Amino acid sequence: MSKISKTFRAIGLLIRNPWLLNKVLDEENSWRKKVAKQFSKPDGLPVIHAEDIFGDFSETIEPFAFLDGGSLPTDLALLKKLARRIPHCKYFEIGTWRGESVTNVASVAEICYTLNLSDEEMKSKGLDQRYIGLHRFFSTGIPNINHLEGNTQVFEFQSLSMKFDLVFIDGDHRFEMVKNDTEKIFRHLVHDKSIVVWHDYARNPETVRYEVLAGILEGCPEAFHQHIFHIANTLCAVYIPGMTGGEKLNAPVSPRGKFKIDLEFKPL
Repeated sequence: MSKISKTFRAIGLLIRNPWLLNKVLDEENSWRKKVAKQFSKPDGLPVIHAEDIFGDFSETIEPFAFLDGGSLPTDLALLKKLARRIPHCKYFEIGTWRGESVTNVASVAEICYTLNLSDEEMKSKGLDQRYIGLHRFFSTGIPNINHLEGNTQVFEFQSLSMKFDLVFIDGDHRFEMVKNDTEKIFRHLVHDKSIVVWHDYARNPETVRYEVLAGILEGCPEAFHQHIFHIANTLCAVYIPGMTGGEKLNAPVSPRGKFKIDLEFKPL
């Protein structure tokens, strides 16, 4: 089910059952309390700005579908900028979907791996065949992209026998799965200079998703917590070895600058 379909379904349920809103709010508040009590982060991660990392935040994003379930342009720009500054970058991601993220990174990285549930497993979960068929839409046939199939709960990451410079975790965003994916990435796929990015840490660039944050912090070695940040203007959290500082998220945010977008449609 797409995010838009889920949204309309949720709105319908709330209209018919207004008490459900209290349940949703209570659950989110419970995750926030957990993060505050266990990790002393009631306001989420400290925020850093991409331009402070790179000197500027200019990047070309292609492809970009402007469709449901994808990333923000700034999310993909972040991944591409990170990969661009790593010589011979080796990239790994969890969650392929249409292949927008891995295709963007593949244009500047040496080799990319993207892991997703197999078509058979998605079908067994009752997912629509058209939805299943749209996976790998942009990334199929690109020579330096390797498509892997598997469920991260049982996938043998160590079988890859490789460490990666940049990892993007964008799979199942429930707490237990974020924790699972994070633990396994740090156990098997990173080296001492690896950068790890989590998608949907935020619901929007100004609103923390505390369930995801709890999974990140429980899955990541505690010594690394001081190097995990929210990148301003994105939905992403990022672990950057040695990086410190940041500022408190103060929503609503006063813009620090503005973005310029040159938009062009290219028929397939």
